[in-house]
Amino acid sequence: MQATVIAEMRRRIIKGDIEPGAPLSELALADEFGVSRTPVREALKQLQTEGLVEIRPRVGTFVTIPSRREITELFEMKELLEGAAARLLAQRGRVPEIDSLERNLREADEAVERDDRERYAELVHEFHDLLVAGADNTKLQAHYRMLMNQLAYSRLVNTSLSQPGRATQSDREHHVVLELILAKDGDSAEHVMREHVRASRRALLAGLPIGDRHERFGATNS
Repeated sequence: MQATVIAEMRRRIIKGDIEPGAPLSELALADEFGVSRTPVREALKQLQTEGLVEIRPRVGTFVTIPSRREITELFEMKELLEGAAARLLAQRGRVPEIDSLERNLREADEAVERDDRERYAELVHEFHDLLVAGADNTKLQAHYRMLMNQLAYSRLVNTSLSQPGRATQSDREHHVVLELILAKDGDSAEHVMREHVRASRRALLAGLPIGDRHERFGATNS
């Protein structure tokens, strides 16, 4: 049951079903899942180690609200991992993930043409997941998954794409990355992928409220 609670709470937080900063009641969660408070308490401790919740002694437990500094640091790691993934995929040749990436870009082009930001955001997430899966490196995938959980990426990408022209530019950057992968140019694929992640980070930070580096990001910005 503890694993069930962890998996479901992780899913809700990552998808943005629970807003950043929202309080989490052990009692309410125990009642919802039909368990005692012990597995809920242990589940929340696990989610705290993943960076998804913050436990404040004698205050309560809350969904983590990442600061600008934390977002910047996480995106720096995202850049390294996805750049490496692009290089590794370029070395593998025509693997199944390539076909999936080509299909993804066709659908992304259509979403951008329709100005369907919600659908394009889903396809952005899928593009990056396919890229990492195509690298065929289990250690890289494990680190990437933990990073994406800490970022709660799906709730951040909408802020990035809210910047004028960002969806079109992002789609164009994805095309260039795949072209370089198909050309088996690992060096250039890594370079362009890292530039793409940096551009996404700039767009995201531009969409956040103006403030100091400790300012927190909440769901109202998505």
